[in-house]
Amino acid sequence: MGLQIKGKDQIVFEVIGYIIVFLFALMCVIPFYLIIVGSFTSENTIITSGYRLWLTAKEFSTDAYKMAFKDPHTIIKAYGVTIFVTVVGTALSIFLTTMTGYVLARKDFPWKNGFSFFFFFTTLFNGGLVPYYLLCTSYLGFTNRIYSLILPGMFSVWNMIIAKSFIKGIPFEMVEAAKIDGAGDFCIYYKVILPMAKPLLATITLFVALAYWNDWYNCMLFMSTGEHWNLQYTLQNILNSSEALKRIAVLTGMQVGQLPSEGLKLAMTVIATGPIVLLYPFLQKYFVKGLTLGAVKG
Repeated sequence: MGLQIKGKDQIVFEVIGYIIVFLFALMCVIPFYLIIVGSFTSENTIITSGYRLWLTAKEFSTDAYKMAFKDPHTIIKAYGVTIFVTVVGTALSIFLTTMTGYVLARKDFPWKNGFSFFFFFTTLFNGGLVPYYLLCTSYLGFTNRIYSLILPGMFSVWNMIIAKSFIKGIPFEMVEAAKIDGAGDFCIYYKVILPMAKPLLATITLFVALAYWNDWYNCMLFMSTGEHWNLQYTLQNILNSSEALKRIAVLTGMQVGQLPSEGLKLAMTVIATGPIVLLYPFLQKYFVKGLTLGAVKG
C-alpha cells in the first residue's frame, strides 16, 4: 500500500483540532498546577501577592505540609479507611448495578417493566433526610460502623439504567445459545455478559470509585467519633475546626495568626487528589482499552 497523502483541508482541520484540545488541556492543568505551587508558597506571599505560577527560594515554604502531617497517623488511617471503602464499595456496586441491569434487560423476564418502574420511581420521590437518618441509625445500626460508608452508595439507579441500556444492545441470541449449552444465569452473566460489557464496566467503575473517594457526607451523618473517618471528612475537620488549628499551633509552637491557613487548604487538596492523579496514568491504557473493546459488535 502506498503512503496516504493528507490534503490541505485535512491538515488545517487537524491543526485546529490539536490547538483546541491543547487549550482545553491547559484549562484543566493550570488550576491544579496553581494549587500545587500555592501549597508550597509561604503564607505571607499568598496574603500579600496572591497565587503565583513560579516560586522563588524566598517564597518557598513547606509549613502547610508540616502542619497537615503533624499527626501522620491520623492521615494514614484516614487514607486506609478511604481506600478500603472505595475498593470494597466499588466492587459491590459494580456487581449489583450490572446484575440488576442484566436482569431487567432480559427479554424473558416477565416482570421487568414493573421492577423498572419501581427503580425509576425512587429517582423522583424520596422520604427525605430525617426518615432516612432515623432508618439508618435506629434500625440499621449505621452509627460508627464502617459499612455505613459503603452501603448508602452501593447502588445507583442512574448507573443501573445505563447498564440496562447497554446490555440491551447485546444480542439476546447469545444468551439463548449459552442456555442451550447448559449455562446457568450466573454463568451467562459472568462469562457472556461481562466480557462484552467492558466499556460499561470501565465507565461505571470510574464514576463509582470517584464518588466513594470524594464522599464525606455519609461520614458526617453516621460517624460521631474519629475511628472510621475517611480522608475527605478528616481533611474537612482539619480545615474547619478552629480547635484543631489551635491544637496544631500549640504543638508547633506557632502563633495562631502565623498558621498557614491558606496554604493548608491547598495542601489538603493535593493530599486528597494526589493519589488519584498519580494513579490515573498507569490505569489509563486499561481504561481506554475497556472503552474500545466490544464497542464495535459484528
